[in-house]
Amino acid sequence: MENTIFFQWEKYAFLAGARNFKFRTKSGLQPFVGEFVTVLVRDPRTQKEDSWHSYIDYEIFIHTNSMCFTRKTSCVRRRFREFVWLRQRLQSNAVLIQLPELPSKTPFFNMNNPHHVDHRRQGLQEFLEKILQNALLLSDSRLHLFLQTQLSPEDMEACVCGQTKYSVADAIHKFASLNRRFPIEDEEGKKREKRCRL
Repeated sequence: MENTIFFQWEKYAFLAGARNFKFRTKSGLQPFVGEFVTVLVRDPRTQKEDSWHSYIDYEIFIHTNSMCFTRKTSCVRRRFREFVWLRQRLQSNAVLIQLPELPSKTPFFNMNNPHHVDHRRQGLQEFLEKILQNALLLSDSRLHLFLQTQLSPEDMEACVCGQTKYSVADAIHKFASLNRRFPIEDEEGKKREKRCRL
């Protein structure tokens, strides 16, 4: 049974493009899976910002057995400017490290052109793959909030600075898979409204 599960996982990791997937065989019978992080940037979608403006966001899928991560799987959506924010924050906290570049922001980017969108998606995935290979960058709470929550950059910054009622771990544990902003604030607001009505 264990061998079947392992080989199914090996097949999944290979198909998902897990570049850091490592394993070894003891006595040729019992496979071992080493630490891995699979990151996929996929499913670009056009979102309406207002009646005149649209943007594209991308799904970021993480699957890992790394102890660096609070959750072993997560799926969030981020837009390009949030990647720009993340890179700036990581660079300011690790000035001696040469961070990988993001795909260039070109004035000729056409979100209706599938080639342009896919080229940017590939660049964002390569950026995250390189970031996740650096132990110092993996220790930055902003990176984990970016990858495993739907918090806005402002809320991530506030959380890291201790200006929220929730910790980084709380945010990741409770709200990583929700495609909305942090709901604790909404729940507290509803409770206050209810008390005011009474």
